[in-house]
Amino acid sequence: MKKFAVVLSGCGVYDGAEIHEAVLTLLAIDKAGAGYQCFAPDMQQHHVINHITGKETGETRNVLVESARIARGNIRPLFQFKAADYDALIFPGGFGAAKNLCDWALNGDNCSVNPGVESVIKAMFEAGKPVGAMCISPVILARLFQGTNLTTGNDPASRKFIEKRGNKYTQTEHGEVVVDKVRKLFTTPCYMIDSSISQISTGTENIVNEMLQMME
Repeated sequence: MKKFAVVLSGCGVYDGAEIHEAVLTLLAIDKAGAGYQCFAPDMQQHHVINHITGKETGETRNVLVESARIARGNIRPLFQFKAADYDALIFPGGFGAAKNLCDWALNGDNCSVNPGVESVIKAMFEAGKPVGAMCISPVILARLFQGTNLTTGNDPASRKFIEKRGNKYTQTEHGEVVVDKVRKLFTTPCYMIDSSISQISTGTENIVNEMLQMME
C-alpha cells in the first residue's frame, strides 16, 4: 500500500488548513486504496481569526494542536517525518499554508518557508518522490524551486510571485492538475477558484490519482 504524508497548517481556512480540502484529501487517498499519516509543525500559528467576522481574536493557538482536530488526534509533529517511510507528500491549502508553513501572505516576494517544511519537501524531492500542493500552497513550491510548472488557478497575485521566482504558471479550471514530471511536483487550484464542495472533491481526487500514477 502506498502511503501519503499529509501536512496540515492548523484548522480553518483563514488561519490554518482549509478543512474541506484537508478532509477530502484524506478521503481521496483512502478511496484510492492508499494510506496516510497527518503531520503539522509544532509551533504557534501566526494569528487566530474569527471565521464569522473575519477579524483577529487576540488568541494564541498551536498549529499541531489545531491540526489534530482535523486528524482526529492521529497526527505527528513534523520533525518526526522521515522520507523513507512515505511514498508521497501532499499539502492541502488554506491561509495557514501561506501564514504558518510559509509567510507569503504576510511578506510576499520576501517570504520564507518554515525550515521544517522546507526540509521535508527537499527530502522527498531528493528521494525522487512526488510532492503535491493545492489551493495557495503552491507558493511554497515556488519559493523552493525554479523552472517548474505550477498553478493556483487564475489568481493574479500568486501568479506574479510564481513567475517572478522563475517558474512557469499554468492557468487552470476546476479539478485540473498541473504536473512537473521531471521534479514530480503536482498542483491543483481547489478554492483559489470559486468552487462547490463537490468540485473540491474532484480536485483532491484528481491530484491524488495523478500522484499515484507517477508512483507506478
